[in-house]
Amino acid sequence: MTLKKLSTMLLGTAVLVSMMGVNDVRAEYPEKPIPMILPLGAGGSHDRNARVFTSVIPQFLGNAIIVKLMPGASGQVGTAAAAKAKPDGYTLLFTHNYYDQLQQHVKKLPYNTTRDFVSVGQLNSGTFSVIVRADSPFKSWKQLVAHAKANPGKLKLAHSGNWGATFTPALQLFTEAGIAGKVVMVPYKGGGPSLRGFLAGEADFTFQFKSTIKAQGKKVRVLISAGKKSQFPPAPTFGDLGYSTDLGLMRRIIMAPRGIPADRLAKLRTALKKIQNFKTYKKLIKVIGEERDFIDGPDYEVLRPKQSAGFEKLVKSLRGK
Repeated sequence: MTLKKLSTMLLGTAVLVSMMGVNDVRAEYPEKPIPMILPLGAGGSHDRNARVFTSVIPQFLGNAIIVKLMPGASGQVGTAAAAKAKPDGYTLLFTHNYYDQLQQHVKKLPYNTTRDFVSVGQLNSGTFSVIVRADSPFKSWKQLVAHAKANPGKLKLAHSGNWGATFTPALQLFTEAGIAGKVVMVPYKGGGPSLRGFLAGEADFTFQFKSTIKAQGKKVRVLISAGKKSQFPPAPTFGDLGYSTDLGLMRRIIMAPRGIPADRLAKLRTALKKIQNFKTYKKLIKVIGEERDFIDGPDYEVLRPKQSAGFEKLVKSLRGK
């Protein structure tokens, strides 16, 4: 489904949800729409997932959540803006685990994500696949790897930003495949921009998530997929070809500036939890090709320090330290 068709469908959903009767909570939080910053560009999997859940959440929250795209500097522009926002419940951040817990181990950031943000919850998670254009000469991942080894510096990968959700697993996969340093890695301001650059011929292949790949139809070909089973049969999984099976799990998480009043955080968490069993939401998530993999805020907070420790170890191994 194209982004235009998705937007049209979700507009109708939002109108229908509003007609179903948002409870009269004018004297309660939220008294106005809540901006939610996406530190990524338009058209990627975060954008698509955000469009879906914000179309249905007014019924459970009592007001709208408004998506605000703010890409740049591998997520730092939008994340910094959210970190500086007043912790009053009227700014949210829709980010992922790589920005939240990995980047601190590779660069000096103008914020501290653990100190500055608290989890509303994990909306879902996704694993990526490697794709080429339909007219590509590469029919398999093995062919691409062989070409990269024989022609170092000739192939280009479009990715979502340095040490982001596709750069990091790409570097892991390239290291295991023996082509690290042999592929030119071209950064973009998110998965959507990297996809558009790839489709325009600016790169030979890219790593994308299921919803964005599904929307391309026959314009692309999948060479290999992450996960225990292939997302796009007959393309093999990493495990099928002898690579690590735990590469590239991106957790899509909604955060709030830490210090948000407890009752407001609780209301956000409750609304996010309630939509998980809402029939319309389940249908829309299925339409875009994503899974429901919700983790409540308190449980996700427990995961964050564990992720940080794991990412620190991973970065050291990839840098040869």
